[in-house]
Amino acid sequence: MKNLKSILLAHHGTAGALLAESLAMEMAIPGQTEIVHLIVVPDLWEGMQGDDWLNNASTRDTFGDYVEGILEADVKKQIKAVEARTKERGITYKPIMRQGDPAECLLEIAAQENVSMVVIGPPRAKGVTGVRSRMDMEKLARGLYVPMLMAARAKV
Repeated sequence: MKNLKSILLAHHGTAGALLAESLAMEMAIPGQTEIVHLIVVPDLWEGMQGDDWLNNASTRDTFGDYVEGILEADVKKQIKAVEARTKERGITYKPIMRQGDPAECLLEIAAQENVSMVVIGPPRAKGVTGVRSRMDMEKLARGLYVPMLMAARAKV
């Protein structure tokens, strides 16, 4: 793909996201391709208050601030890491952070940034721990107007 001007990379630090990053880096042409790094904080975190074990408003607010701080630190860590790896390769980098439904955010940014292609990681394998904020593949298939590649997991 000689005219690959921009790749939208959905990346949030998981093993699958790292596979997607590797694929995007292989495809990117230094000095020509921009990697638009989309990191989505899934809406499942919205309103996380721990009501089941916290019993007053002050404690809930403190807990909410704590969760937001953890999520913000993770986003910054992911952005810094991907930015460093793109810089090593001479690839232009643009981070974008959103909160919401991952597929809706991806569709919005793909259109807004007028990307040439979208690269995502594979679904998390069964038995692997972590948050299961699944990407709605049907929503992407119906809403994307550019090619999408899903990185493959290593065969086990």
